[in-house]
Amino acid sequence: QVQLVESGGGLVQAGGSLRLSCTASGRTDSSIAMGWFRQAPGKEREFVCAINWDGTSTYYTDFLKDRFTISRDNAKNTVYLQMNSLKPEDSAVYYCAADHHFGSLYSDYEADYWGQGTQVTVSS
Repeated sequence: QVQLVESGGGLVQAGGSLRLSCTASGRTDSSIAMGWFRQAPGKEREFVCAINWDGTSTYYTDFLKDRFTISRDNAKNTVYLQMNSLKPEDSAVYYCAADHHFGSLYSDYEADYWGQGTQVTVSS
């Protein structure tokens, strides 16, 4: 089992930035792919981005890739989501996800493991 714990969410004004972190524990290994999804009230969960085990490959949903950046530090078992130029429509619960198959995250939008989520609220 892998446990994922997100942090870094909060309230920010439009145009501001936030950095989310997700630390993995348990049966982790550096070969696991990680990603971020989000879900706004009344909407379905949507894919945000994913990164492969060594950070050499990333995928983003098209309309976010100019503002969001995913990265990872395997020494810390942590993945980050840097969010810039935030908009009110970015408000959502952001979930960290992990899977041993990279394609499961960015193609199937599925994951073996999920975090509990962290709230991001962007005020106008």
